[in-house]
Amino acid sequence: MLSKIKMYAFVGPSGTGKSYRAQYVAGENNISYIIDDGLFIKDNEVIAGSSAKKAPTKIETVKHALFQTPEEKREIIEAIKKYKPESIMILGTSDNMVHKIAENLGLPKIEKIIRIDEIATEEEIQTARRIRVTEGKHVIPVPTFEIKKDFSGYILDPLQIFKSKGIGKAPYISEKSIIRPTFSYMGNFTISDSVFRQIIEYIAYKSPAIHKIGKMRITKYEEGPSIYLEVIVMYGCNIINELSLFKSKCQKEIEKLTAMNISNMEIVAKGIEVEQNK
Repeated sequence: MLSKIKMYAFVGPSGTGKSYRAQYVAGENNISYIIDDGLFIKDNEVIAGSSAKKAPTKIETVKHALFQTPEEKREIIEAIKKYKPESIMILGTSDNMVHKIAENLGLPKIEKIIRIDEIATEEEIQTARRIRVTEGKHVIPVPTFEIKKDFSGYILDPLQIFKSKGIGKAPYISEKSIIRPTFSYMGNFTISDSVFRQIIEYIAYKSPAIHKIGKMRITKYEEGPSIYLEVIVMYGCNIINELSLFKSKCQKEIEKLTAMNISNMEIVAKGIEVEQNK
């Protein structure tokens, strides 16, 4: 089945505006599926993968974008088999990179390579490079709500592109997201540790098996905070099941309210509260 897919590539040096123009180029070539920086995208929706721009270093970003691990390959290949695309466009910084991605995913050889200088003027390319260097911003060709859940402590800005294609023709409209990846040190935002505690205490209040929240320690990492938490549980509950459920609720609520991934969460039952009979 994979052998029947028609393969395209959109190639240009890093920071020249490929992701910014990806949906437009795909639309002009009747392509609904894009592979870009670790993501498998259908139209404006991420259907598999995670962004390579989350990686802690540029080297790890490249490795992730090439799908070098079995887990990364498996997720994308399963999605391709599920959606059965007639054609796919791969984005990359060089011919060698896009061919390597196709090879790693077991896809057919690329039939057509479209280059950034065929789509953008030299002035537009230089402007894109200047923004990348001076502001550290990267574009991901999907709407912000599609990727916000996957990013922790990044700057996320929605970007809508509207271009007329002439009288009588439907306009080109596309939503994209602008981020600063992990390895950019141009700024961040901070959420106080007390915010995490207040969220967790509220969830504990709603959880009959949790009597009290004790010591809590937050350690900040670029990939997201790590939380160590001590709790007092109620006597008679299934401690393992209840702690697992409580942990899941805490992670889900924190990530929803702060848009920050929890890189690790450790919960320790430090005591048992016995309900006094009245």
